[in-house]
Amino acid sequence: MKKITVLILLFTAFSILAQDKFKTSTAIVNFEASVPFFEEVKAVNKLGTIVLDPLTSTIICTVFIKDFHFKMDLMETHFNENYLESNRYPKSVFKGKIEKFDLKNVDGAEKEYDVNGKLYLHGKSKMIGFKALIKRVPQGIQIICNYPISVSDFNIAIPGTVANKISTTANTSLVGIVRSEEIMYLTLK
Repeated sequence: MKKITVLILLFTAFSILAQDKFKTSTAIVNFEASVPFFEEVKAVNKLGTIVLDPLTSTIICTVFIKDFHFKMDLMETHFNENYLESNRYPKSVFKGKIEKFDLKNVDGAEKEYDVNGKLYLHGKSKMIGFKALIKRVPQGIQIICNYPISVSDFNIAIPGTVANKISTTANTSLVGIVRSEEIMYLTLK
C-alpha cells in the first residue's frame, strides 16, 4: 500500500511540474550588415532555439554564434574571432514577453504582437522591442520577427580599415515553427 501511495504522489508531482511548452531547435536567424557598393555581409544560422511558454507569454531565443555561416570563409573567421569573439561569448540569448498573447487566439491568420525583452550579446545586454507575426500552421506555431541590432549597443568593435564597408546596424530576422511538447522540470537542490 505504501508503494502505491508513493507512486501516486510521484506521478502527481511530475504532472504538476510538467508544462506544455512549444519549442524548436531549427529556427532560422539571418542577419545582414551590408552597405551599398561593397561585399555583402550576410549570414544565416539554421540552428536557433525558440521556447515559447503560452501560460506566461514568455519567449526565449538562443543562438550559438559559431552556427552563423557566411558565403566567404574569411568573413566567418573574422566574425567569430574579431567581431563577436565567439570563443569568449559563445551564444546570444533573447528573453522576453509577447504582449497580449493568448494561445487560444492563435489561428491560421497572421497576427502582429509586440515583443519586449532583454537581448544578451557579446557580453552585454539591452532591452529591445519589436513586432512579431504569429500564426498557427500545420506543423505548429510560426513566429516571424525582424529587429535591428546596433553594434555600438553591444561593444562590437569594427576596425577603421573596414568601417565604411560594414553597416553599424545589423538587420536581423528570425523565422521558426515551434511545436508543443511536454517538458519536465525537476530542480534538485
